[in-house]
Amino acid sequence: MTAPTLRTIIGAALATALLGVPPALAQKPVGIGTNPPGTAFYSVGSGVAKVVSDAGTVKMAVQPYSGSSTFLPLLDSGELEFGVNNAVDMALAYRGPKFQIGGRNPFPHTPNARLLLRGAPFKVGLLVKKDSPIKTVYDVKGRRMTGEYPAHLAVWYNMFGHLASAGFTWKDVTVVPVPAVNEGVTALVNGRADVTEHAVGSAKVKEADAAVGIRHVSIDCSPAGEKRLREAVPGYYPIWVKAGSTTGVLEDTCVIGYDLYVTVGKGIADQMVESVLKALWERHDELPKVHPLLRGWKREHAAHADVTLPYHPAAVRFYKAQGVWTDEMEAAQQKLLAITP
Repeated sequence: MTAPTLRTIIGAALATALLGVPPALAQKPVGIGTNPPGTAFYSVGSGVAKVVSDAGTVKMAVQPYSGSSTFLPLLDSGELEFGVNNAVDMALAYRGPKFQIGGRNPFPHTPNARLLLRGAPFKVGLLVKKDSPIKTVYDVKGRRMTGEYPAHLAVWYNMFGHLASAGFTWKDVTVVPVPAVNEGVTALVNGRADVTEHAVGSAKVKEADAAVGIRHVSIDCSPAGEKRLREAVPGYYPIWVKAGSTTGVLEDTCVIGYDLYVTVGKGIADQMVESVLKALWERHDELPKVHPLLRGWKREHAAHADVTLPYHPAAVRFYKAQGVWTDEMEAAQQKLLAITP
């Protein structure tokens, strides 16, 4: 037996003994699907992948796609292990075409998706050039607004929600078709559109601000506006962002908030799921150090009854072992599992 072979065997044995997982689990990279570089979802996925990889049990690599909706079939089939998604998208994708918001559900049916953990609220806001006469959502009427988003369906609902807060529909604006969220910002920078949207504090917003100067504008967060928003897109809620807290927020601005999810395929091995979740649970305090968007990712948010997707069974066992799984969560889990065979 040669020395390299002996070292390989010893290394494999140590990986198994010290990490409690098969050597292949410790060595083989797994993917986490995200939106393109420059988006907030990419930053979140990168942060999650770094913390998981640094834990040493599982090597995780970011796999960016044109939009989160484009990798759902891969998550469903198990070709992609993990993903960064949101509560509204996953409600539509998991339940299938019979469940609609805004009279439509263009998401690929994804009955095999499961929830690993619930992250902090995600914030998205309307975006205009700094010198634009548009001051609030009510000023977008008749303007050129980016829309359609065939490769990034979540943003269609974002824009639909922005409009709904003011009692508007797509008929109240001139739609500028774009495939995904970054292209919407490019259309604004290039002068093809008057208003678009992006995640608050994202790299793309900083890039656009450096290029032409931009700012976020408020939706209607009055009680009536909030009611219209919540009725239009269940899962959305208004959040105020303080002036000067991040790029493009020049005054206190009201934006849309909704929960981020780390998702996983139903068929992904329990041991893999447990290893990734354990790394994020034990190293949760490292997440905000990786990226500011992960500041609100707390243990108490991870397991909750207010979710739109059932948890992976390995995640349920993990949360029970931590003593955080409640009867209310179990009832919500069983209700969700009953929706799709």
